[in-house]
Amino acid sequence: MARQTSDCPFCAIAGGADAHRVWEDEQVVAFLDTRPLFPGHTLVVPREHVPTLTELPADRLGGFLAAVQRLAGAMEHGFGAAGSLVAVNNRVSQSVPHLHAHVVPRNPKDGLRGFFWPRTRYRDEEHAAETARTLRRALGGSS
Repeated sequence: MARQTSDCPFCAIAGGADAHRVWEDEQVVAFLDTRPLFPGHTLVVPREHVPTLTELPADRLGGFLAAVQRLAGAMEHGFGAAGSLVAVNNRVSQSVPHLHAHVVPRNPKDGLRGFFWPRTRYRDEEHAAETARTLRRALGGSS
């Protein structure tokens, strides 16, 4: 099993804690952000506790980025989005010190301006669950 830290919430999710998972394999777990910019906003994290992108071993980079790439395509396909935003913070603005890529569906005039992003919440638990199911289907997984 990958090295994990007991006080890290993303390590807990990688270890099986409850989350709206949309993709996982041996190296990464992808799950819905609990405070999304838009429905479908997903976090992709390595199972191993790695604080920043610069600390991710080179032999794990391909698997991590492949998952990010797959999610970005699934967002466009699954939600009919015109594009996607992929962002990784290293330390600054990194609310959880565990490497994570934000993958967010985007459309023209969606209201996202610069780096002052309006965070929202899902309408309710079912809205979050349906959003996760849509992404799982778009990724070719089970719903």
